[in-house]
Amino acid sequence: MDLSSSTLLCPPLEFTDKKEHGVISPSDSSFLKKQQPTIPMEFIWVKEGVGHAHEELREPVVDLEGFFQGDEVATQHAAMLIRAACLNHGFFQVINHGVDSHLITVAYDHMEAFFKLPLSKKLRAQRKPGCLWGYSGAHADRFSLKLPWKETLSFGFHDNGPEPVVEDFFKSTLGQEFDQTGLVYQKYCEAMKELSLALMELLAISLGVDRSHYREFFKEGNSIMRCNYYPPCQEPGLAFGTGPHCDPTSLTILHQDQVGGLEVYVNNKWRTVRPRRDALVINLGDTFKEAFPQFIVECDVNPLKEECVYVSSIVCCEINLDHSRAHSQALSNGRYKSCLHRAVVNRYKERRSLVFFVCPREDKVVTPPEDLVCREGTRKYPDFKWSDLLEFTQKYYRADDATLQNFTKWLLSSKPPNHH
Repeated sequence: MDLSSSTLLCPPLEFTDKKEHGVISPSDSSFLKKQQPTIPMEFIWVKEGVGHAHEELREPVVDLEGFFQGDEVATQHAAMLIRAACLNHGFFQVINHGVDSHLITVAYDHMEAFFKLPLSKKLRAQRKPGCLWGYSGAHADRFSLKLPWKETLSFGFHDNGPEPVVEDFFKSTLGQEFDQTGLVYQKYCEAMKELSLALMELLAISLGVDRSHYREFFKEGNSIMRCNYYPPCQEPGLAFGTGPHCDPTSLTILHQDQVGGLEVYVNNKWRTVRPRRDALVINLGDTFKEAFPQFIVECDVNPLKEECVYVSSIVCCEINLDHSRAHSQALSNGRYKSCLHRAVVNRYKERRSLVFFVCPREDKVVTPPEDLVCREGTRKYPDFKWSDLLEFTQKYYRADDATLQNFTKWLLSSKPPNHH
């Protein structure tokens, strides 16, 4: 992609205008379940076919039992496996992760009950313009082309106050009859938060920085929970459940059902991630990835002369999660990778997944640890606030494989010189 000064930094978002297109209404997801011989053109990604993976990703499976028991040898071994994965592609799975298997099962039960509701009831939780939370059918409320073949329910989570924010979301949008659903997802998000902080500690150990650094940074985070439902698709060769993207958030914790469909792009090939009932799939978002040449700042200690390359970025699940691909790269000073991935659909089986996107508090300044920068010898990424990237992808840019480069140019051109 041409990144010269003439490049359009902020192409207009392809918001749906149902009067103009007349096919997909933002408030009608019934088209996802209609048994028709062809799919609407809005869902077609590549007319010659998207192509599927034929090889399996050999990502490490990291046992966390020893870490939770305080076994230092097991902790170092887990950190070593995580380091190897993050230097290569940023994907790994964890077992003995401390999340109750019954809680995961119940979360799926409540997800299935919600998506089986009549459309009129689901629309009580419809995502409002400018809001990140709620129900969406194929994101037709936001885009008009290359729509994902899925329904989603998204809501925020934090534990920075006395109110149970997830329970409150379900009560306020769906009513008292969803009290139990809200309680289940409140507990699920709390379990995800606890696991995410443990993973942040292991990531710090793997990078050789203070083991509490990332745990403290994300302790007051505002994260995003999403339930994904992928109906069977009559033309799976033309559509995606979720298009190719890199999660702009910091860390993603995924549980997928046994149908399969997650694919990762590694060494110029799409590779499948095998579902495991006892495991959670972990991948880094853009907060932990590569480097930007124009932001190299020499350090007093052994400056490195290695070449720095631009990173690519796509949206975290298109949602409105388009927002975060820069953090991984920034927080690890370019050492770790966030990898292109997608969700494919099939003709016969529905697929479901539970996704927890770990994000910092919106006003947090994203910057790598000082000791890591000095040890590396270069500063590879500019400071920015999570809210800046969120604003960029929500208002100005539909995330793609150049989001981060264009975000950086936008940030420098639109913010005062001393902005942080």
